[in-house]
Amino acid sequence: MHAEIISIGDELTSGQRLDTNSQWLSTRLGELGVPVMYHTTVADNLEANVEVFRHAAQRADLVISTGGLGPTADDLTRDAIAAVAGVQLEFNAAAMTYIEGLFARRKRAMPERNRVQAMFPAGSRVIHNPAGTAPGIDIDIPRPDGSRSRIFAIPGVPAEMFEMWEQTVAPAIAAIIGKPRVIRHKQIKCFGVGESDLEQMLPDMIRRGRDPQVGITVSGATITLRITASGDTPEACDAAMEPTVEMILQCLGSLVFGEGEEELQHAVIRLLAGQNKTLATAELGSGGMIAHWLSEVPNGREQYLGGIVGNAIELPLEHELVVESDLDLPLEAKQTLAAAKTCRETFRADFGLAVGELPELHPTVAEPPLLWFAVASADKVSVKSSPYAGHPDILKARGGKQALNLLRLTLLHANQ
Repeated sequence: MHAEIISIGDELTSGQRLDTNSQWLSTRLGELGVPVMYHTTVADNLEANVEVFRHAAQRADLVISTGGLGPTADDLTRDAIAAVAGVQLEFNAAAMTYIEGLFARRKRAMPERNRVQAMFPAGSRVIHNPAGTAPGIDIDIPRPDGSRSRIFAIPGVPAEMFEMWEQTVAPAIAAIIGKPRVIRHKQIKCFGVGESDLEQMLPDMIRRGRDPQVGITVSGATITLRITASGDTPEACDAAMEPTVEMILQCLGSLVFGEGEEELQHAVIRLLAGQNKTLATAELGSGGMIAHWLSEVPNGREQYLGGIVGNAIELPLEHELVVESDLDLPLEAKQTLAAAKTCRETFRADFGLAVGELPELHPTVAEPPLLWFAVASADKVSVKSSPYAGHPDILKARGGKQALNLLRLTLLHANQ
């Protein structure tokens, strides 16, 4: 059994409002053990709605729609479902009584137009709405092979949708399923190589049809591996995923920095706490982004002492910790190294982390400029660079993550 979610409304297709209902419903269906194969968004157009519901009923065992159940002329869900089912709309007296009572309790006169909310496709069941005037629709749609698709149409107002799901829709789906299978997900976070390079390091693991399934996504240069397993219990799902997790860790090694919603700053703070060390930062060109990330890590105040941003950093190029090998470095590297040392001493931290000035991009120059990063401790310094190239929207964030990753690897090696 699998599901499709339909979100209805011009405000969604025009981009004026973000569709969060589909995300919420997908999570809830997953908890019931029902995988979602399709998300469809459609405007307030009757012909388009009929087409969308017809396709959904043919390809999905469960269809959950939100929106289009109000009293206005652009609320077309009931008409579209009736057309797909090949039936007429019928007046439901009990639903009308409830709607009239709701207006009476609110001491408001009911507009005549609200009577349309008591019209239902013939043969459908009413989904009670405790919080609003728009009842939902529950109907079976026969398919040519003799099977049926079950459509649940509920309002798009999140508060109403949540309550109707919990009280009526979820129990109905659980009854259809019988003993539901559990679907569990695990996320493994990686940084340090490109998406295609990482996939090559995981032989046959991203293949479709694999069980457990492994997906790969990239956001802001962070790669997330999503492992999905189904089973009779959460424990069975976890057990099914464990060999895959172990294989990923063996193949990727230090490229893996965390799980779930963790980011590099969480990994850095965790390592610092484990070694009872502290950190200060210096950002010559990233505008305090790293300081912002680190300062938002829960319980990280004992490890992250503070940062210096931009012109507030005084850069003595002649520094007592400059070693002979530093002398041949480019000026930008020396500045970054000096910044790492300066912030460490200023805050009296165990480590100083610096990211250099962001280079200017010249589209006509074939060789990309370099962005420099440095880590300084009481007895050791390291400085590295990376080509400053790629899409402008992620360059600054990727640079900040590269700096954090340099520190993370330094802490990992210190712990070995």
